[in-house]
Amino acid sequence: MVDQIFPGLYRLEIPLPGNPLKSVNSYLIKGTDKNLLIDTGMNRPECKKAFNQIFQELNIDLHQTDILITHLHPDHAGLVPYLKSPHSRVYGSRADTEMLSNLSDSSGSSQYWSDLADFAVQNGFLEGNQAISTHPCFKFKPEHIEYDVIEDGTNIDINGISLKCILTPGHSRGHVCLYDEDKQILFSGGHILAEITPNIALFSNDYNPLHDYLQSLDKVFNLEVRMTLPSHRSIIFDHQERISELKKHHQLRCEDILKILEYGPANAYDIASRMTWDLKHYQWEEFPLPQKWLATGEVIAHLKYLCESGRVVEYDGEGVTLFSLPV
Repeated sequence: MVDQIFPGLYRLEIPLPGNPLKSVNSYLIKGTDKNLLIDTGMNRPECKKAFNQIFQELNIDLHQTDILITHLHPDHAGLVPYLKSPHSRVYGSRADTEMLSNLSDSSGSSQYWSDLADFAVQNGFLEGNQAISTHPCFKFKPEHIEYDVIEDGTNIDINGISLKCILTPGHSRGHVCLYDEDKQILFSGGHILAEITPNIALFSNDYNPLHDYLQSLDKVFNLEVRMTLPSHRSIIFDHQERISELKKHHQLRCEDILKILEYGPANAYDIASRMTWDLKHYQWEEFPLPQKWLATGEVIAHLKYLCESGRVVEYDGEGVTLFSLPV
């Protein structure tokens, strides 16, 4: 489906069959001499077919089209190798493009997924290897390409539109939003979503994504924005109200975890199984394995945040990481 937001700017709804997200919103800025595509969909036949039809409908020449990915997730970066031409520039943040390059290398990718599985088991997720085999980032591995690295404050000019790149880590380490100050439009990628909350997950122990995410929400809060264009679901017309809702959501998540820990120490997987999730499945045992993975990763991210703020303590429980309230 194609929606013209205003002349020269289109929202392309690209299907994600079998995925709870249902679709990804790509955005196309159509210029006279150059076009810019923001995000691409997964490396799947359904996504390729959708793009082929849309580009034919809009008379888009890929040789005149540059690509920007807001972050590394496969529903945003998966089709870059398919859509880019020898004349295309492909933009992405340093942190996320370095990760994509690592994942495209067989040895680096193998070590990455092995480390993830080990960390998951350490946090009580005993089906870590099985979950990884169904993970979209694993199933739809990226091909190696060269990226043009964008930094915080980089400007990209196309068709009279000046887009300012704003690094907003949290949903990924190198997530980037794009801001058109003249038209007061924010391309929010997976940073700010309507109707659903961005997944803030952690499967390593070397950073604090929830802390980064909350800071990134504050970073864009005071921008003059009349329309926020997210990568999933509906357009947002009051980004400050939605940011306040997202911050409240994570506050409640933290409170839920603290209440669970009042009953005694637990690992992250156990805590996730005892929380309330906004899914059609009502019992933890009924959750599909990928949803258990996402839920456990969210809990680990919140536990990391709570540990670093001193409200939770972490310790080794004979090979499994346990969390408890401070004594």
